[in-house]
Amino acid sequence: MTVSYSGACRNLFGLFLCGLVASTALSPTMAVGAEPVLQTEQSDTITLPAAGPHTILVEDAVYNHNKDGRVYVVDADHGRRLGMVQAAYNANVAQSPDGQHFYVAETTWAHGNRGQRDDLLVQYDPHTLAVLSDEKLPARALVTPKKNDLAISADGGRAYVYVMSPTNGVEVIDTHNHTVEQTVEVPGCALAYPWGNSGFSSLCADGTLANVSIGTDGKASLTHSAPFFVPDRDGVLEHSPGTHDGHMWFITDSGMVYPVKLGATDEIGTPWSLQQGAGMPVASDARAPFDVAWRPGGWQLAALHASSGELYVLMHRGTFWTHKEDGTEVWVFDTNTHKRVRRIPLPAASPIVGVTQDDHPLMFTSDEAGDLHILDARSGKLQRTMKHLGTDLVFTVAPGE
Repeated sequence: MTVSYSGACRNLFGLFLCGLVASTALSPTMAVGAEPVLQTEQSDTITLPAAGPHTILVEDAVYNHNKDGRVYVVDADHGRRLGMVQAAYNANVAQSPDGQHFYVAETTWAHGNRGQRDDLLVQYDPHTLAVLSDEKLPARALVTPKKNDLAISADGGRAYVYVMSPTNGVEVIDTHNHTVEQTVEVPGCALAYPWGNSGFSSLCADGTLANVSIGTDGKASLTHSAPFFVPDRDGVLEHSPGTHDGHMWFITDSGMVYPVKLGATDEIGTPWSLQQGAGMPVASDARAPFDVAWRPGGWQLAALHASSGELYVLMHRGTFWTHKEDGTEVWVFDTNTHKRVRRIPLPAASPIVGVTQDDHPLMFTSDEAGDLHILDARSGKLQRTMKHLGTDLVFTVAPGE
């Protein structure tokens, strides 16, 4: 059969007819095949590879500027996302010191932005990302994801969740029995910085620390340190880094560093200056707010490499009230000598910095495009970039920080 496409194929109906004729011409005796055999769906669970020292949790607190978040399990050696769990808007994430669990504290509403409110502490298996427990909390402080809104004790037996209902307090959760032991009020104070297995401290508006000891009988007792900073002159930045056993390096807006050993009775060391450690004059505080100097700034603005005692701090040039500005460089300090040992220019200005805890550490920063930059922490050399991971990123690295 000869098929002509002239004339009749010049309009929509003609095209349909020509297609039908051509199909018939090409397959005049087309046989109808047998029905396909449908395969039964098989349900299974993929297990992630064992976490290494460069496996990190990266939270995008407001995914795609939407009403929820994401927590990614990232293989930083290869720049790959291994898995993801969904989290509510502005959730908090913490990892157990043994690396066997991680926790997400989140708040949901039955109708999206209204209705019944549920405050939850979810425990995940890091190998399968299965939910191990879904604990209902009395309350939770719904704020941007500050690192110490949720904290874990050194042995992983307790979780601490900061609340503001009906007043400032910290909920103490038994992670083995999945029960809320108690809510400890800390009036005028905020957040939870754990020390050891039986206590935590909170930062207070009068420049002191509230120290909560939990006895073997489960009862909590509260003490206060002496004031060690002047809040309206040079406040402490709450994302200052520390270790699970309570060694803290509280950094102020101007760049003073207060070493503190937390406990029922705090040991507050002599403060030292980031700028002086870099061979520069001490930066001004609020009494001279327009003096330009190199200053700490950002959101998650500092990280500690515990075994080496190296402190990584995001720095930028600005006046006193620029402590929220992204860092353009990371300065690395020896916390024993108080001297700057490295200066790392960043591929892009970053609000956050993180570092792994192994002998060959990686450093992480992000940028306003949502890219995650992975650098060698010792040389500062850029290793790889993960594009568009999220615009509101925070890090949780392996224990030791």
